Amino acid sequence: MKTFEYQARDRKTGSKISGEIEAESESRVQERLREMGYLPIQVRPKGRGGLQADIRIPGLTDRVGADDLATFSRQFATMIAAGLPLVRSLAILSGQVENKALAEALVQIRQEIERGQSLSNAMASHKKIFDRLYISMIRSGEVGGVLDKVLLDLATALENAASIRRKIKSAMTYPVAVLILVVLILTAMMLFVIPQFKSIFASLNGTLPLPTQILLDVSNIVVHYFLEVVVLVGLAIFGLVRYIKTPSGRAIKDRIVLKVPIFGKLLHKSAVVRFSRTLASLVRSGVPLLEALDITKGTANNTMFEIAIGEMQNGVKQGISLSATMASHSVFPPMVVQMVAVGEETGEVDGMLEKIGQFYAEQVEAMVASLSSLLEPVMIVVLGGVVGSMVISLYLPMFNVIKLIH
Repeated sequence: MKTFEYQARDRKTGSKISGEIEAESESRVQERLREMGYLPIQVRPKGRGGLQADIRIPGLTDRVGADDLATFSRQFATMIAAGLPLVRSLAILSGQVENKALAEALVQIRQEIERGQSLSNAMASHKKIFDRLYISMIRSGEVGGVLDKVLLDLATALENAASIRRKIKSAMTYPVAVLILVVLILTAMMLFVIPQFKSIFASLNGTLPLPTQILLDVSNIVVHYFLEVVVLVGLAIFGLVRYIKTPSGRAIKDRIVLKVPIFGKLLHKSAVVRFSRTLASLVRSGVPLLEALDITKGTANNTMFEIAIGEMQNGVKQGISLSATMASHSVFPPMVVQMVAVGEETGEVDGMLEKIGQFYAEQVEAMVASLSSLLEPVMIVVLGGVVGSMVISLYLPMFNVIKLIH
């Protein structure tokens, strides 16, 4: 038995009360308070207050990841399928989920439901945790009476999306690490190695080769104006990031990203996976096609796909098929267009979209698996080429002196 501190509100008088109670868990405390006619507001173990409980780091401690949400959705679906009421299921889950931000949100959602709100409306007030896709599918599950199935679909979709993101991040880690290493090596050479050669070259009393002279000039700037160079580079990066966040900058960035060798194909295929699986989940859950396309456009994360999906919406409004509009956009491979067309003819658009997502997800996995073996020699060549070109530039004057001596 543990001692818990609680804050609650009397259902009859509306007055706020607080106190301590002994129970096995937080969920048991909440149940006992409701049995006593109180509406729980906050329950926590005694002695867990103070700074440790109150510290919040925005964007870190209040963040709910896809894995946390997927686990919650699967557990919630199991409880609903077993016949447990919504309020009781949420009470149990709020006491056992590990993510504190999610636990607090579930407590508030349960309270809203007890006041007469629907589950989807209660979740809609927590947009940082439950996005528009999640809420729309929950709403469709409520209307169709298949909330448990929708929650299982959401759990699967979240797990698949998290898996794709992890694979892409793992593929990007190696080149980013090598790039950082190259920058550090170049900086060290500019600050400490190249200045040592400056006095040697000055004693030669000759004209230096152009590559050597450029290298010395750059090194001289970095040595004498290091802080200014760092600030200038920082401002340039800051300005670039700010520009990328604007509509025009984001459009240019998204267009370039899809054309980058190797990684462009990987990101393109992952975007097709995200589009196919999102639209398939929404259509299968009974969300109207226009609304499903609008939600899918909001989760595309790429301007090129957003434009294409927007035109698909306009086409549907005018009675044009999805495949006909998709065919006019290069972001959709011909196979995707043909499979969607077959799905429209057979009335199995969601099934075809799911197969498309599965096919391209397997291709993404295969590309990520082969990237490590492909990138390693490429990165070694890049690193060796950069450092080697600097060494050759430094030794070019030495070769000229040797020739004169002979």
